Amino acid sequence: MTERPNGLTYAQAGVDIDAGAALVDAIKPLAKATRRPGAEASLGGFGALFDLKAAGYDDPLLVTTTDGVGTKLKIAIETGLHDTVGIDLVAMCVNDLLAQGAEPLMFLDYLATSKLDVPVATRVVAGIAEGCRQAGAALVGGETAEMPGMYGQGDYDLAGFSVGAVDRNRVLPRLGDQAAGDLLIGLASSGPHSNGYSLVRKIVEVSGLAWDAPCPFEPGKTLAEALMAPTRIYVRSLVPLIKAGKIKGLAHITGGGLVENPPRAIAEGLVANFDWSAWTLPPVFAWLQETGGVETQEMRRTFNCGVGMVLIVAAEDGPDVLEALLTSGEDAFICGELASA
Repeated sequence: MTERPNGLTYAQAGVDIDAGAALVDAIKPLAKATRRPGAEASLGGFGALFDLKAAGYDDPLLVTTTDGVGTKLKIAIETGLHDTVGIDLVAMCVNDLLAQGAEPLMFLDYLATSKLDVPVATRVVAGIAEGCRQAGAALVGGETAEMPGMYGQGDYDLAGFSVGAVDRNRVLPRLGDQAAGDLLIGLASSGPHSNGYSLVRKIVEVSGLAWDAPCPFEPGKTLAEALMAPTRIYVRSLVPLIKAGKIKGLAHITGGGLVENPPRAIAEGLVANFDWSAWTLPPVFAWLQETGGVETQEMRRTFNCGVGMVLIVAAEDGPDVLEALLTSGEDAFICGELASA
């Protein structure tokens, strides 16, 4: 191959290979800390292996999910609050795995940016590692892409990919076992999680408040800090109940809110009959609704409104399930029941 004197380099085109290598070195200890039975969580190869037998499965089905953080990232980029968006990324994927009855095993991430900022990327990946720790999943790899011209200065985007396993006889939802009178149990959310942030940002714009203004609904925090509360991960409290056969269905309340998500976990001929008085709308949602003049039905189909996960359980199992959830640290409450359509 003939080389031109003073020829162009990849760095001159906007891509810094050395920065990418520095990031890998910085995050290797973070990934190593997420090791779990079945995975060594070492970085640098072209793929990752997982030993299902070592994880305790004999007749498993694999379940895969993928998701992102959405426009919540815009707040992180505008305010420099990068430390928890990685938790959001993991949560959106692993909570979806739970809805199929699966235990999270592995997680991979994809970070794309115009120009790699190693300190910022390290903070983001540290959040991903913390999310994996909370979920009991091994961070086994990922990809970082510098794409000058594709993103604006300082912008970045995230995508996550998770793999879980479930024993064949524990796959959710168990549609054939559901019946009118089954209880709906809600698990409290930590805020809007990672959904509806295009509307959130519009409401903040209408309010006239700056991101660093004192939060009107959560004293002691700025508005941005309150709205960046990371998505709650429900793995440790729900996996034991799934494996014990106590749950007939799970709905992760994401985009589409409490209107569109529960039907995805409910058998044909049945509907979710919510008792909307069973919980108080958390202050963040009350502020968003009042400030934006958002109608109640629009709130319910955009936001989780304080309920991050909905469980379907037999009425006779309700007290035991509630006790287990409360003991595991969840804010859990009966929020309705299944009824005939």
